[in-house]
Amino acid sequence: MPGSAGLPQGIDPDKASVARMYDAMLGGEHNFAIDREALAAFTAIDPQVRTLARANRDFLGRAVRFLVASGVRQFIDLGSGIPTQGNVHEVAQAAGPGARVVYVDNDPVAVAHSASLLADNPDADIVDGDIRRPEEVLSAPQLRKLIDFDQPVAVLMITILHFITPDEDPAGIVAAFRDALPGEGWLALSHATNQDRPDTAAAVGKLYRSKATSPVTARSRDEISGLFDGFDLVEPGLTYVPLWRPDAEDEIPENPSEYWVYAGVGRKAG
Repeated sequence: MPGSAGLPQGIDPDKASVARMYDAMLGGEHNFAIDREALAAFTAIDPQVRTLARANRDFLGRAVRFLVASGVRQFIDLGSGIPTQGNVHEVAQAAGPGARVVYVDNDPVAVAHSASLLADNPDADIVDGDIRRPEEVLSAPQLRKLIDFDQPVAVLMITILHFITPDEDPAGIVAAFRDALPGEGWLALSHATNQDRPDTAAAVGKLYRSKATSPVTARSRDEISGLFDGFDLVEPGLTYVPLWRPDAEDEIPENPSEYWVYAGVGRKAG
């Protein structure tokens, strides 16, 4: 149903959506003028923002393939965003037929397009939920139907936790999902950092506070590493996104810190 300014109900016409901005970064079509205006301002701060978004998306694909190779066939993708090329269910089900995926997002456009895309896929579904309320996400009927917590499960938190403010306790959110995982539980995470480019991170944070529905809190390497509490990081540990297990054909940047997002995958500690 349309809301104000001709936008779907539940959308603030004066604020860009982080999900729709990311869709625009990846060249998608499910975004509005307000999102593209915010992306233009982001690009003025960091001209390679689209390259960074693609590197992050590529990390997601490599992480999912690694997890499938490690025996995982169940994925919970938190803050999954708007469907685009290389979605988790596409990658996982290609690598491991029968893999099951539950997406979680609270952006109306992301939820609507995900539901449409997954309508004929019995092994994937979307939960309209907020990761700030882990209990509600974990008890959602779509998730309980598809995810068997007696079998290996991976939780994906790809560029979502930097939209969680310190007051909203990102470490506590991760811990809640970690504690719900079986012994063979995994976490794949990427997160914006202020480690080597603090001025850029600060400028982007200011942009999101003024123009977007969610603020950005870039964190130090130590703070991001702390989010893996209770997990054992696999090699190469926590690193800039292009450096996490690149494929043979991937180009390794001369200055990886220009890709100011850290990434890592951890296995639940015994």
